[in-house]
Amino acid sequence: MKTSLKYIVVLVMLVGFVSCQKNSRPNYQYMPNMYEPVGYETYQESDAFANGFEAQLPAEGSIPRGDFMPYEIDNTNEGYELAKTTLTSPLDSTQVDYAEGKVLYDIYCGICHGNKGNGKGKLVDREKILGVPSYDDAGRAITTGSIYHVIYYGKNTMGSYANQLNENERWQVVAYVEKLKADLEK
Repeated sequence: MKTSLKYIVVLVMLVGFVSCQKNSRPNYQYMPNMYEPVGYETYQESDAFANGFEAQLPAEGSIPRGDFMPYEIDNTNEGYELAKTTLTSPLDSTQVDYAEGKVLYDIYCGICHGNKGNGKGKLVDREKILGVPSYDDAGRAITTGSIYHVIYYGKNTMGSYANQLNENERWQVVAYVEKLKADLEK
């Protein structure tokens, strides 16, 4: 009895090893939804649309959801001058939140411009970047529109922050920069 039990166990183990190693057919899929997508692929052919593809352009004139609003001024010197002279903040005095503006300024701007707006940020102190002027420099003559335009598009070595800050956050930073400029000019 003992030897026959040993033979049966060895036979079951041998059959188990041999049965799992069949390369002529694919193995079982226990959860096929994880391997085969249920949804449509972006550029897959389909009869659902007239052009035969799943990917479609957004409707003309549509605006993405969220806080995005189109900024119509071009990224040119003429556009900068236009923004400097004509662009004003849509926020009134009750909507301006200097605390939020300070937090955003410290995160995105203070590293170069300094937490006081004097152009002495950590990267300037460590000489990683040079030539960041103070907000109260007479030659700069920054305005609400020019600050927003530069945050949106960037200028010289400063890059754009349009992807990091939504429209309301950009205007909060603009208001805080104007406050820093006023504090420096005292």
